[in-house]
Formats: sequence, structure tokens, C-alpha cells
Amino acid sequence: MTMYLFKNLKLLDPAFDEPHEGYEVLVEGEKIREVSDTPISSDTATVVDCGGKVLMPGLIDCHVHCMHDEVYMRRMEDVPLTLAAARGAKRIKAMLDRGFTTVRDTGGTDWGMKTAVEKGLIPGPRLFIAGRSIGPTGGHSDGRGRTNPGFACPCCNTAAYLRIVCDGEEEVRKVVREQMRQGCDQVKIMASGGVASPNDPLESLQFSIEEIEAAVEEAEAFGRYVCAHAYSAEAITRAVGHGVRTIEHGNLIDEDAARLMAEKGAYLVANLVAYVAMKERAASFGMPANMLEKNDMVLEGGYKSLEICEKAGVKVAYGSDLLGALAEDQSREFSIRAEVQKPITVIRAATSIAAEVVRRPGRLGTVAPEAWADLIVVDGDPTKDITLLEGQGANLAAIVKGGQFYKNRLGAPA
Repeated sequence: MTMYLFKNLKLLDPAFDEPHEGYEVLVEGEKIREVSDTPISSDTATVVDCGGKVLMPGLIDCHVHCMHDEVYMRRMEDVPLTLAAARGAKRIKAMLDRGFTTVRDTGGTDWGMKTAVEKGLIPGPRLFIAGRSIGPTGGHSDGRGRTNPGFACPCCNTAAYLRIVCDGEEEVRKVVREQMRQGCDQVKIMASGGVASPNDPLESLQFSIEEIEAAVEEAEAFGRYVCAHAYSAEAITRAVGHGVRTIEHGNLIDEDAARLMAEKGAYLVANLVAYVAMKERAASFGMPANMLEKNDMVLEGGYKSLEICEKAGVKVAYGSDLLGALAEDQSREFSIRAEVQKPITVIRAATSIAAEVVRRPGRLGTVAPEAWADLIVVDGDPTKDITLLEGQGANLAAIVKGGQFYKNRLGAPA
């Protein structure tokens, strides 16, 4: 079993407010065996000199779409699954290049992509998948134009493969059970209108209370949970009040809805970078004006949502939710949030809090004994300069996933 002893480092665990000197970290196989502020003795470990750089947990993005490779989603209708899978493989490799050793896909990625990563067929982060996102007729999962009365076959239309439309409690139960059969880690439902969908107002409420409860009951019966796309305070309240565990986006949350989330122990997965990037560049990729208008409606509320949730005690995880070519901005969420939050708060959102969202606390998002050895080594202190975590991984001297180096420019281990 391969062992690495990381020395000459500054340790940034989410439990700290800043990097601490004098630590050493021993990795054995896929796990961290020992973390100590005194020298660790090992006759068999390969020594890795970190050169005084900052060692911290691998990053976790709790809201990605690995297969959504067009900014304007209608264009996915012309993309066959084979091409979509190849594009997806490139997208997840780029995520790992940026230091994201774990991502939670919130609609569109199946067990095949997840298995390909686990078996080493393609490089990528650990994947927690939702399968096809689920919504009602006319809602955020329904991408049909107004003149299209039917649904395309998902076997040859990637847009149809990424999502599914169902109506009524019994249909919801059947679809959720199918997602469980397909190996999903969580279920994604639509509880409000969305930006990148053609016919639903942002303030619309999607799925009845009975349908939401059916999805939650079936997911929990399988040992899984439901995450819900929701913008408005009313949609958030309906979802969380009936068992939804995580709210995706939540830009228009109010204090009452935030208090309910805190009371229920629900998480918010925010993703401000998506709206910033769409406002800047989505029009050039074909996104129509009506969608861009909805984007403007939620952009300003995103910053306020962070403040409201922090005041209420709601845990907020890191998300990006970037479509198509906008995915290159995945790490930009760090500095956007840092406009209203402390850098260490944002780092915790992408490590320890994110680990709770994917239900792996103590295993991911921390540098501690028995945690999985997912680590990055940074050229500087991100608590002082959060932009060190941005870009395409240029400031990452090493990326370790499951105890194996994916990237290493620290020099040959001794």
C-alpha cells in the first residue's frame, strides 16, 4: 500500500481560521492515517516536501451539470448521447484540474459516467449523481417550445435525456423509484420557475405539496434525499416544509424561509457565479432575451441571500451551476462570494459544509485521520488571497485524489 508523508507545509483545515505551521500529514492508501503538529516517523512512507506551501482538503462543488455542454439548452436537442458523453468527460477532467476532487451533479449525469470515473476509465472528481432532474409539465424540466406538443425520445436526444417531466403523485413516485434504480445519490426536483427554461415564470410554484411529499418519501425510503431547485421564499418554504433537504439557488429567500431552513437543518447551495457569467456572456451563446431578463431578476438577490442565511444560521454550500462554455468560471465563485463573506467562510462552503451536503462529513472536506486523502497544495494562503483557488488550477502545486497524485509539480517525492 502506497504511503506518502507530507512535510514542510502549512495546514489549512476548515476547523482552522488560517493555515497552521508545523504540521505533517501521513497518507496510507486512499486514506489519511495521521495528522500531527509534531514530526511523524515512518520507515516506509515516501516523503513529499511541500516547500512551505498550504495543504488543504480537495474542493467540493455541490451544484454542477457534467453533461450540460450548451449555454442555451435547446441546442442539446441536436447532440447525440455519444457526443454528450465525450464532452462530459472533458468537462469533469477540467473540474479536477481546478482542484475539485468531488462534485455533486444536480441533474443529467448517470451511473455510467460515475462508474467510468470510479474504474479509472476517465479522469474526474468523485461524482454524486442525481440522474435526470424531475419537474412537472410546463416547469423548469420542460424545455419544449410552445408549439411542440410531445416529448423527444431520450435515447437520441441529449436534452431529453437530462431531465424528465411527470405529473401527479403516482407518476412522481414511479419516476423517483426509477432514479433510485439507476443508482442515484440524490433526487432533483423543480419547486419553482427557472432562468434557463422557456415558459415558466420565476415565481411559479412547481409540483404540488402531495407530489413533493411523494418524492421525499420515496427517496428517503431508499436511503437517499431530495434537493430542490427553488428561487422564491414561497417555493423554498413549500419544499423545506415538506421534507426537502437542500435548496438549490434560493436567491429570493426571505428571513422567514431562512428561519425555517435553519429549524429543519436544511442546506442552501448557492451559485452566484452562474448569474454573473450568464449576464456577461450567455447572449453570445444564443440564450434568448426572456431568459436573460429572468437572470437579471435573481442576480442581485443572490448576494442578499448569503447575508440572510448567515444571519439565520443556515449552512450554505458551494455551487457553480455553469452551463456549456461558462464552466471555465467554476472557481470564480470564490471571489464573488468573498465580496460579502470572509474567505474562510467561502472555503468552508467548498469543503466541510459541502461534505455534509453529500453526506460524507469526516470523510471529505477535511484533513483528519480516516478521511479520504483528497488534498490540494496551494501556492500561497487562500485565506488572504482567495483568488489563488481560481482559474484553471494554475496556483495548485499538487492535486491528490484518493491518495494518488493527479497533479504534482512539487518535485519528485523522496
